[in-house]
Amino acid sequence: MKKYKCNTCDYIYDEAKGEPENGIPELTEWQDLPEDYVCPICGVNKEAFALVEAETTIKA
Repeated sequence: MKKYKCNTCDYIYDEAKGEPENGIPELTEWQDLPEDYVCPICGVNKEAFALVEAETTIKA
């Protein structure tokens, strides 16, 4: 699952967690969010979010 960060307030939308308090169930992918989705903290639209690069862990 991916995470998306609001470029305005740094809120993180985590697909695995969703936003149950806002009617968005767990495992809701970014592309499946409503077109009128806004950041629950600052109110900007989806275009203000960027994909968070996944941290890579190297196992020896």
